[in-house]
Amino acid sequence: MSLLTTHRMEPRTGKANAMVVFLHGYGANGPDLLALGREWRKVLPQAVFIAPDAPQSIPPQLGNGFQWFALAIDDRDNYWHGVNEAAPLLHKYLDEELARYGLYDGRMALVGFSQGTMMALHVGLRRAAAPAALIGYSGVLAGTQHLEREIKVKPPVLLVHGAHDDVIPLSDFHATRDVLQRHDIKLETHVSAQMSHGIDADGVTLGGKFLALNLM
Repeated sequence: MSLLTTHRMEPRTGKANAMVVFLHGYGANGPDLLALGREWRKVLPQAVFIAPDAPQSIPPQLGNGFQWFALAIDDRDNYWHGVNEAAPLLHKYLDEELARYGLYDGRMALVGFSQGTMMALHVGLRRAAAPAALIGYSGVLAGTQHLEREIKVKPPVLLVHGAHDDVIPLSDFHATRDVLQRHDIKLETHVSAQMSHGIDADGVTLGGKFLALNLM
């Protein structure tokens, strides 16, 4: 049984030769991002797409969704402590899912949105072996000052952000971009000129191309 409630889209053909893991944002759930898999499986027909629900329910008065950690917007210490609290479970979950499909980190991509991007970047740069790719939509690398001491691997990264994001400001995108560049990580970035906090058609297309490049 999976460590987390998981929503799956099995390969269109044959045995899975790659795994794409969606890490949703605060207050959402796995299916919120799994819809991207229906688009991306056109270029990755043998990939399995999985989308866990985060381990914690959000406060009932805020809805029926989930969180990777309790969120305090604009509190960078909260981001840092939160990703560290959630990371061990996510590492273990990824190990379990890779074993389920007989795959290894080099055949896995992590795709996050908002709080899920915080988790994808934090965990993806600290795996024992490098994932094939990391994609972060509308998010930020928590604790940028700690990366030099803790980074273990340097997978290619795609960052996509809305120019008018009022939840995770564009300045966080710039800070994340700058620290990844300083660590010589292969990086692609895109700012969606008309976007706020979300994923637009350009972001979906860029993500599909990035995954195809790194998982084909």
